[in-house]
Amino acid sequence: MSTAENTAMSNASGNASSDEKIATVRLGNDGPQIGVQGFGAMGISEFYGDTDEAAARDTLEATVEAGVTLIDTADVYGFGANEEFLAPFVAAHRDEITLATKFGLERRVDDPHYRGFNNSRAYIRKAVEASLRRLNVDVIDLYYMHRRDPQVPLVETVGAMAELVAEGKVKYLGLSEVTGAELRDAYAVHPIAALQSEWSVFSRDVERSAVGAAADLGVTFVPYSPLGRGLLTGAFADASKELASDDHRRTHPRFSDENAKANAALLAPLHKIAAVHGVTTAQVALAWVQQRAQVHGLSVVPIPGTRKRSRLLENTGATRITLAADELAVLEPLAAQVSGDRYANMDFTAVNREG
Repeated sequence: MSTAENTAMSNASGNASSDEKIATVRLGNDGPQIGVQGFGAMGISEFYGDTDEAAARDTLEATVEAGVTLIDTADVYGFGANEEFLAPFVAAHRDEITLATKFGLERRVDDPHYRGFNNSRAYIRKAVEASLRRLNVDVIDLYYMHRRDPQVPLVETVGAMAELVAEGKVKYLGLSEVTGAELRDAYAVHPIAALQSEWSVFSRDVERSAVGAAADLGVTFVPYSPLGRGLLTGAFADASKELASDDHRRTHPRFSDENAKANAALLAPLHKIAAVHGVTTAQVALAWVQQRAQVHGLSVVPIPGTRKRSRLLENTGATRITLAADELAVLEPLAAQVSGDRYANMDFTAVNREG
């Protein structure tokens, strides 16, 4: 990051007083009020290099101070270690946060790259008990189906999830990476509070059907990877050469040798807009996601992740930035120009099931 951007980050994160919290929106149609930006905890446990645990815990404390109340994890992050890491923080702030976790994506300790699906009723019931135990809570506020298992009818999966609500183990239901049609089918079985899928200046396939369905149904949209796994921060001139050898992003096509430099070059308009506002490129990217709420008429709560308090404050600063119509227009064509798919295996995404 350039000296100018470091200065901009300091200025932007310091615009609000330290005790000023971000705005709030309602989760779904009848859920609690939550901060308009959430927190993705995945990177604390794996994928992006080593973690300074003391710094990560300080960052978690900063979320509450800033009004970031939706805390997102999953049973597969760190093979359960992420949920366990969050447990003391959750215990200390149980009444202040909305806790989200997920089931449905299987991994193997002996094969870190393996990904499988399981949406069966038996698996769901086993998974929720394990998450409750690791998080040390009596109820999960928001429970997501992490990925769709094509071998199990969606109505059966949502029906099994609804049983957990009736039993008091879960308060609200969420889905991840589903199409608009699938969201509507699921909602007919039981109200869905949130839909989580990748959505950023670089990734907009959710706008084909999922965003419209969420708006129609009153479902909160929770964009994951709103910073393109770091691509949209402007931190990399050539990510293929700058990432650590064990960084999981090396398995993603957008970070490959042939794509990384091309994608970094696409950030030129974000850099220009950032300079005009006196903010960082990352904040411009996050502000774009936040403004999808007005563009599409639904509540949008992105969940950027970080292990540093300074970055958390930078991220929340983006909720106070408004991009002008001409600036949004400049950013409009970027997604179509991105080199590489979101994942090496797009079978895990909803876009492959779009009609």
